[in-house]
Amino acid sequence: MTAEAILVLTIIGIAIVLFAWEKVAPDIVAILVLITLALTGLTSTTEAFSGFANPAVVTVWAIYIISEGLFKTGVADYLGANILKLAGNGESRLIATIMLIVGFMSSFMNNIGATAVLLPAVMGISRRTKISPSRLLIPLSFASLMGGNMTLIGTPPNILASGILMEYTHTQSFRFFDFLPMGLVLLGSGILYMTLIGRHLLPKTSVKEDLARSYQIRDYATELTILPDSPLVGKTIEESRFGEDYDLTIISKLNKSPITRISPQLSSTRRLVSRSLPVRSSETIEANDVFLVKGNLETLLKIKDQQGIKIGPELSLSDSDLQSNQTSIAEILVAPASKLVGQTLKSARFRDQYKLTVLALWRAGHPIRKKLADTPIQIGDVLLTQGHRENFHLIDTDPGLLLLEPVVEDRRRTEKAPFALGILGVMLLAVTMGWVHISVAAVAAAFAMVLLSVLTIDEAYRAIQWRSIFLIAGMLPLGIAMEKSGAAQFLADQIIFLTQSWGALGVLLGIYVLTLLLTQPMSNAAATVLMVPIAIDAAFKLGTNPHAFVMAVVIAASTAFLTPIGHQANVLIYGIGNYKFTDFAKVGLGLNLLYIVLVALLLPILWPLH
Repeated sequence: MTAEAILVLTIIGIAIVLFAWEKVAPDIVAILVLITLALTGLTSTTEAFSGFANPAVVTVWAIYIISEGLFKTGVADYLGANILKLAGNGESRLIATIMLIVGFMSSFMNNIGATAVLLPAVMGISRRTKISPSRLLIPLSFASLMGGNMTLIGTPPNILASGILMEYTHTQSFRFFDFLPMGLVLLGSGILYMTLIGRHLLPKTSVKEDLARSYQIRDYATELTILPDSPLVGKTIEESRFGEDYDLTIISKLNKSPITRISPQLSSTRRLVSRSLPVRSSETIEANDVFLVKGNLETLLKIKDQQGIKIGPELSLSDSDLQSNQTSIAEILVAPASKLVGQTLKSARFRDQYKLTVLALWRAGHPIRKKLADTPIQIGDVLLTQGHRENFHLIDTDPGLLLLEPVVEDRRRTEKAPFALGILGVMLLAVTMGWVHISVAAVAAAFAMVLLSVLTIDEAYRAIQWRSIFLIAGMLPLGIAMEKSGAAQFLADQIIFLTQSWGALGVLLGIYVLTLLLTQPMSNAAATVLMVPIAIDAAFKLGTNPHAFVMAVVIAASTAFLTPIGHQANVLIYGIGNYKFTDFAKVGLGLNLLYIVLVALLLPILWPLH
């Protein structure tokens, strides 16, 4: 083995460790790999940056735009809204219907987009049927991965593998529906497994009937009265800096009005009736105003005399305390595309930008209790927010924020749905007929979405998940370095040495299992870029069909069923479903074993090895 191959394998090893460690963002790891390859001379400068011009990468970002067009026009919502009509209230039928619909959607949209689109519908179904969301969300996520195996654009690994195969072999790559036969088998068997076996392994968590109590909003909720000599009198809510300086959340203003009740004995008693009123940041504070606030008791006691306020008794809040005719509360999910990821609520100026107050944060099955304003936001976090009903539409400016329950009237551009479907249909026809390359068809379709006003140009740019693009583009030069240095050939030789006693099928299964294991800690795109050159070299060494080996890689790359971090679709549903880390392995292990058997039996038939 050459010194260059040893260096490449060292870089691969460090990258895998960093992916698994999760302290460094995957896209940063990929760019570090790219820079290292260029600085060490393992690739030329042109080769190091070739990933950004690669047709596969261009296709991926174009598909993100097309998926957003289907979302904005309500095409995907229409499918989700009809789940209950199709399935009824039975759990097994619901699971099967959800998986079938998201699997179909995922074959034409990216996996994360398909999961995100159906999430609000599934959460609504959970509340209406009283079926725990934990019984429905893992099937939703897993089926989005299964459905990606049915078409060339179903998932980035399919596009990447097809491009690498053509580049390495200079032969015809995969066509649009070459994935369909095996993909249908995998989706169908996956649905049967989940309805007959997997659902019995799913946990059963409680349905959030009352969001305030579920999020445990009692970080000292109390009434706060403004005394006449308070320095706050005359200031606006924004000028008071309650949130910025003291981390206090003003939930509402209480209008306390006295009424008289006449007793049977004709003696009158007076009592106070409270009515919750919405609060705007521009509202002026007056003497004797009473606010319902949430904050730290120690902080409240510190500022009591300084700010001239009177603290009332601790209160236990319910949803009715947080809502009125003008205000509402809602859960907002942070998806991978959100610009909030990695930022704090304070640094992102969340309250100023969206005119909403974050009351609590839910992460990995538990509410976050520490200071919310300074807590970095992660993918999969759920924000419990409160604000004026008309302000919730402002979250549309961030394509990575998803309302889990509708608050305002539907703002989908349903009149543009025929255009979105027509654009998708023309793109599919052009690709399947071989008129143009998939990258050209996808970019043309994305441009048509903007040209026909299905999306604005700003929405198109925001729809692209740039972190995924940089991850893919940064990892692609690693495949070039593996091939040039002989590292791919070396790893292929080792796999052949360990599995050749079982023949070509044994080697194929060895590559499949290695890809399956790699895709759990690292992204499926990165695992694909790493394993496809090895698979091709192994096929050439054995004199077998490289298409079969590459097909095994892309199938394995879509089987991130063992951990919640294996795929971003899993991350998305991890916290909402109140899952434990091991819940994925309990359900996913049997599914992975089933797929290994199906690949061993059917893949050599559909893609003969010789």
